[in-house]
Parts: sequence; structure tokens; C-alpha cells
Amino acid sequence: MEALMQTQGKIMGVDFGDVRTGIAVSDPSRLLASGMACISPGGIEKTADAVAALAKEHRVAAIVVGLPVNMDGSEGARAERCRKFADMLKARTGLAVAMFDERMTTMTASRYLNESDTRGKKRKNVIDTLSAQIILQNCLDRLRYMKG
Repeated sequence: MEALMQTQGKIMGVDFGDVRTGIAVSDPSRLLASGMACISPGGIEKTADAVAALAKEHRVAAIVVGLPVNMDGSEGARAERCRKFADMLKARTGLAVAMFDERMTTMTASRYLNESDTRGKKRKNVIDTLSAQIILQNCLDRLRYMKG
């Protein structure tokens, strides 16, 4: 989080997954996160390349990657893979890349989609983008709290 506080401008939020990866981006003032895309390039290397290209295209100043932490606070193989992905992004972009606890994010996204009656294939395509948006919004809120 400290690395993000040292930068100014848009932040990209990433919900990394082996099959689908959700992408969100903040406004330049870092008040609001907006879902941007769900990508499926295939494999960690290609996904890192695709996210790095999107970061460059959208001129983001920093990236936050969701960290899947177990409910007891421990980290498993999935968290290790996300950390590896974040390291790859940092190497490819040269940007500040931070990890952010994503516990309950998918549950929250599912609840939103249930309330909006989003089902089937459309739901699959939206849930990862929405998860990235929630991760990023939670991060933006934390940054504002830390400054204030």
C-alpha cells in the first residue's frame, strides 16, 4: 500500500485467475473504480503480457492485484501464484504493484449479481470484472483512510 501512496494517477485493479482475469481502473483522482474488462489470454505469462499492455494503454500509475487469503489469514498455493503474477507485472511495467486482500470479494460480487438477477453465461463474463472493481474500490477507500 505504501508504494501506491507514493504515486499519483489512475490505479488498475486485477482479479487474477487461471482461466479469466478481471480488470478495473480508477479515475485519476482515485475516488471511483470502474470495471473495464475480463480477459482470457491463457496462462500466467500471456495474462501478464495482456495486463501490462492494458496498463500502458490506459496510462495507469500503479496496479493492485487481489491476494486470495484464507479466512484464517493464512496463504496457500493460490496466493503464491498471485504474488508471482504481481512480480511479473512489476517487471513488465516498471510500475508500483501492490497486493490487496480479496477475502469475500467473490461473495460480494455474487450477491450483487443475484440482486440484479444476472445469470448464466453473462454472469460468468461479469463476475471477474466486478470482483476486480470491488478489490480496487476497497483499495481506493483504504488509501483515502490512510491519508486522512
